Amino acid sequence: MIETLGDLLRNNAHKFPDETAFVYADRRISFRQHFDRANRLASAIWKRGLRRQDRVSILSQNTIEFMETYAACELAGFIAATVNWRLAPPEIEYILNDSTPRLLVFEAQYAGVVDQIRHKLPHIEGFACFGGPAPDWAMSYEDLLAGGDGEGAPSRPLPDEIMHLIYTSGTTGRPKGVMRSHRGEIAVAQLMATELGLIVSDRLQLMMPVFHVGSRFLQLGAHLRGATVILHHDFKPADIVATIVRERVTMTHMAPTMVQAVLGVPGIEEADLTSLHTICYSAAPMPVPLLRRGLKLLGPVFLQLYGMTEGGGTTLHKRQHKPDGTPEDVRRLGSIGQAAPTVDIKIVDDEGRELPVGQTGEILTRTPSHMVGYWNNSAATIAALRGGWYHTGDLGMLDEQGFLYLVDRKKDMIISGGENIYSREVEEALATHPSVQDVAVIGVKDEYWGEVVRAIVVLAPGGQAAEAELIEHCKTQIASYKKPKSVIFTSELPRLPSGKINKVVLRQVHGSAAPAGGAANETRSKP
Repeated sequence: MIETLGDLLRNNAHKFPDETAFVYADRRISFRQHFDRANRLASAIWKRGLRRQDRVSILSQNTIEFMETYAACELAGFIAATVNWRLAPPEIEYILNDSTPRLLVFEAQYAGVVDQIRHKLPHIEGFACFGGPAPDWAMSYEDLLAGGDGEGAPSRPLPDEIMHLIYTSGTTGRPKGVMRSHRGEIAVAQLMATELGLIVSDRLQLMMPVFHVGSRFLQLGAHLRGATVILHHDFKPADIVATIVRERVTMTHMAPTMVQAVLGVPGIEEADLTSLHTICYSAAPMPVPLLRRGLKLLGPVFLQLYGMTEGGGTTLHKRQHKPDGTPEDVRRLGSIGQAAPTVDIKIVDDEGRELPVGQTGEILTRTPSHMVGYWNNSAATIAALRGGWYHTGDLGMLDEQGFLYLVDRKKDMIISGGENIYSREVEEALATHPSVQDVAVIGVKDEYWGEVVRAIVVLAPGGQAAEAELIEHCKTQIASYKKPKSVIFTSELPRLPSGKINKVVLRQVHGSAAPAGGAANETRSKP
């Protein structure tokens, strides 16, 4: 019986030893090879003194070593604590100090970042580097692995123990570590396999980062079925198309911005993409013109999934993508689908009372794939999981057939190119600039990115700043993809009677594109 992710690895190594688990560049790794290396790595980590539920952090783009480190944790019961490689050094430092790993496995390209902050991470007892020469303060990943025994570590996880610690931004600007158990991940793998219709002969292409739950959950679903995963280090549209053709990819996973880039690859109309039967998209709605273009070229391949690091799950199935159907069909393209078979959804008001069809309230979900809670944050855990339901913070409504529509986000989140950006995080970064007295951040619709970040800034008396200066300042505090794309200067911010900033008014006034050469591009000062 498969009760943990370690059981899943053992099952595949036994049943499909010579079948391909991963394709990565010119490498092909069988299920047995993957299991053997992960088992040896688990032993090596155990020999360094780590025990069940100790944390092993990973800082890497998509690599086989990333998947091996995941697998070592799955086998021995260590907690895999991922780090978003796109974050700025202070953000990475915060996450590593919160999760307190004893071992950090990192890709060589991030050696400089790790070196910059490692003196502030006294709990990390070892650093393992791969993908290039290891610095003198770190060991080689291959040397670490070679020190392990083939029989693996002398421990196995329990189903309700923590497997993943994956950080997601909070409304206060501080990331929260989402704890996910082995039992929950088996449930999510089953959900993915069911909703996508995965079978053993499928070939799933992944280029979105595996430190996020999106790619990770799909990978687990594929391997639950014994299917092959074709892993890309990063996203290069022409390479994605070439790989679909060469590897006869049957399923792939992209954000809508990625779909747009792939459909724009020169010569795609002549490429043999007939093997592809499913494009799973998530993180943002699919614009109808883009959907029509994709359907014309590829046929009925699009499927939307909605969820989050904490759990949830709705699906807008392939047969429900009808941009030229009835008015009802077209309207439902704006939804995020219907609840998956193992997911309950309800809409509630501020008092927790369930609302009828058509009324807007907070979206609550209940499913076996939910998180266990937030790491080091019992108050947030209690608030999020009260009453046995996960309170998403998203506002939405259900129609009479259970299609769920996102209306707004209580958490004030901006989704840009498939990445979640919380306005509070950007506001706090801008507020550290000496010329900024007050600031608010909103999302502005963008044809390519879905949304982009806009900052509305009040300068301090005597302060001077230019748009470019504030944007560059943000890059020193937070990840570059979170920085504002535009800055508007104003004398004051609208406020509610409570004193809170009125973002409804801000969106009404500043939510459209700024005029070329307008105030957003000027150097401003406040007398």
